[in-house]
Amino acid sequence: MIQAERILAGRYHIGRRIGRGGMAEVYAATDERLGRHVAVKLLHTNLATESSFRSRFRQEAQAAARMTHPSIVRVFDAGEDTFVRGDGFEIVVPYIVMEYVDGQQLSDHIAEGQLSNEKIEKYMTEILTSLEYSHRAGVVHRDIKPGNVMISTADEVKVTDFGIARAISDTTGTIAQTTAILGTASYFSPEQARGEQVDGRSDLYSAGIVLYEMLTGRVPFQGDSAVAVAYQHVTEPPRRPSEFNPRVSPELDAVVMKALAKRADDRYQTAAEFRTELQNAFKGIAPAHAAAMADANPTELFGPGPTAIDATESALNSIQHDDDRAPDVQRRPPAMWIWAAIGVVAAVVIGALIFTLMLPKEGQLPDASVSVPNVEGMTLEEAKSVLEAEGLKIREKNEASDTVEADHIMSQSPPADSSVAPGTTVTLTISTGKGALTVPDISGMSVDEAKAKLAEIGFKPGSITSEDSATVAEGDVIRSEPGPGEQAKSGETINIFTSNGKVTVPDDLVGKPYADVESALGELDLPYTPIENPSCPATPEKTVTGVSPTGKVAQGTEIQVTYCSGSNQDGNGGQQQPGNNTPPGQGGTNPGNGGNPPGQDDDDDDDSDSGLPGDRLPNG
Repeated sequence: MIQAERILAGRYHIGRRIGRGGMAEVYAATDERLGRHVAVKLLHTNLATESSFRSRFRQEAQAAARMTHPSIVRVFDAGEDTFVRGDGFEIVVPYIVMEYVDGQQLSDHIAEGQLSNEKIEKYMTEILTSLEYSHRAGVVHRDIKPGNVMISTADEVKVTDFGIARAISDTTGTIAQTTAILGTASYFSPEQARGEQVDGRSDLYSAGIVLYEMLTGRVPFQGDSAVAVAYQHVTEPPRRPSEFNPRVSPELDAVVMKALAKRADDRYQTAAEFRTELQNAFKGIAPAHAAAMADANPTELFGPGPTAIDATESALNSIQHDDDRAPDVQRRPPAMWIWAAIGVVAAVVIGALIFTLMLPKEGQLPDASVSVPNVEGMTLEEAKSVLEAEGLKIREKNEASDTVEADHIMSQSPPADSSVAPGTTVTLTISTGKGALTVPDISGMSVDEAKAKLAEIGFKPGSITSEDSATVAEGDVIRSEPGPGEQAKSGETINIFTSNGKVTVPDDLVGKPYADVESALGELDLPYTPIENPSCPATPEKTVTGVSPTGKVAQGTEIQVTYCSGSNQDGNGGQQQPGNNTPPGQGGTNPGNGGNPPGQDDDDDDDSDSGLPGDRLPNG
C-alpha cells in the first residue's frame, strides 16, 4: 500500500508494517513534528469511496481521541491523505495515528496455549475496566475481540479501535459487507446480527465471547459463513465452557452464560457488574443468579443436544470414514446417512436464507423502538416518572457518592439516547450520599497539620478548643471529636482540642496522706519538693499540711508539699522556756561579776554565756 520513505500527511514517517487485518494495515511510524514513536493504521482504500464513511470516520476518531485511560490505546490524530499510484491513479487513504504498543495481540497469546486463571482474570478485568470507562464517556466499541486487544511487554492490556467499528457499521449496508471488513462475526452480539441499534451491553456480550475463548481456546459459535455464525448468535444457546475445558469452575460457567444471554436485559447491565462477578467467580464465590440459571437449564440425561451445525459436521464426518459394522466389500456409508446429511445441510441453508432476508435494511430500527431518556441528576421519583412514561422498567441499586446528592441518579444503563425495545429495564444507580470514612489520629500534630490531614481524607475541620494537658506541648492537638477510628461521613465536621500548656493543681490536697498527693502530682507530670513541718504530730501516712502553688500552673512547675513530721514535740511547740536551760545548783551567777564564776576573766573571747536571756537569774 505504501512506498519506502513514505511521509504521511506531511509529518508521519512510515516504517515497517507491524500488523494487517481485514480492514487495515498497521505500520510503525515516527511523528516528525513531535518526535515520538506512534502506530499508523492505514484503512483499506475501498473504505474511502463514500464521503459518508469519511465524515463518520472523522467524527468517531475525534470521540475516541477524547478518551484517556491506561487500558485504552490513545488516538492522537486521524484523517485522510491522497497519493498517486504508478499508473497515475489517485488514491485516498484514510488513516488513524495511535499510541504505539510494544507487545502482541491477545489472539496470539490464546493461540500459544491455555492461559492461566491468573492471566485470564487480569486481562478480562482490564478489558472490562476500559469498557466501563468508554461506556461512561458514551462510546460503544462494537468490535471487542482478541485481535483488538494488545498485551504489552509489561503485561498490560490496551484495547484499540474505539470508534472505527461504528464508523464502518453505520456506512455499510449488510451484515456480509460489515463482516468482510471487520473480519469475523464470531464476536457479534445478537442485536448486531439483527442489525439493531446497540449499546454498551453489546460490548459486554462480545467480552463474554473473549472470556469464553480464553477459557476454552475456541469461540462458542462456528460456521462456514458470517450469516451462519450470526444465525447461531441469535437462535442457538452456547455450550458451557466446562464442556470443552473441565478445569472451568461452575462459578465461571455461570458468569460466562449470563454474559452470553440472547436478550440484552438478561445480561450484565454494566461492565463494573460483570467485572465484580468475574472476580468473585475466580475466588470460588457463585453469582447470585447461578441457582436460577441451574433451575432454568436442568441437567439432561445425555448432555445438551447437538446444534444444527454439530449435526451437519457429524453427518459429513461419517461420510469420510468406513463403517466398521459394514462388510468389507461395502466402501461407502449406508444411503440413509447420506440423505440425513443432505437434509440437515438443506435445513441450515434455507434457515440462513430466511434469516438474511429478514435482516433490517441500513439505518432501519426495530419496530416500536424507544429512545432512553437522560435521567442522570434527577431525583429517583423524577426519573421513575420519566422512564415509566416511555414504557420502560426500572431496576434500582444504591451507591455512595461524594459528588452526587443523596436520592439523585448517578448513572443509568442503558445510557441516554440508546434505542431499546419497549419494556426494557433501565438500571439506575442512586446516590446514598457521602460514604462513611474513618477518622484519623491527629493527636500530637500542630493545628495546621491536623487540618490538612482531615481535609486530605475528606473531613471539614471544626471548632478548635484549648484545654489542659500534662504532656502535649502548648498549641498541639490533644484529641478530636469524633475520635480516631470512629466512622463519620465524608464532609462531616471534626472538632479539634489543643493543649494550653497548663495543668490544674487541685486545692483539696491539704489534709490528705502524702502518698495520695504524690500520686496526684505524678499524674499531672509535675515535679515536687517535700518539706517537713515539725510543729504537728507525725503520722504513719505523713499528713500533708500545705501545697503550693495550686490552681492553673504551667507544665513542669515545681510544687512544694509540706507534711507533719513531729520532730520537735514537748507540748510547747518544741521550744524551751527562758531560764530553764540550766540545771539547779549550777545556774545563776552573781550579777556583780557579770555572770562569770569568781576569778574568771570577763574579757575572754568566748561570750556564749554572756548577755543572753535566761543566763542571768535574779538575786536571792
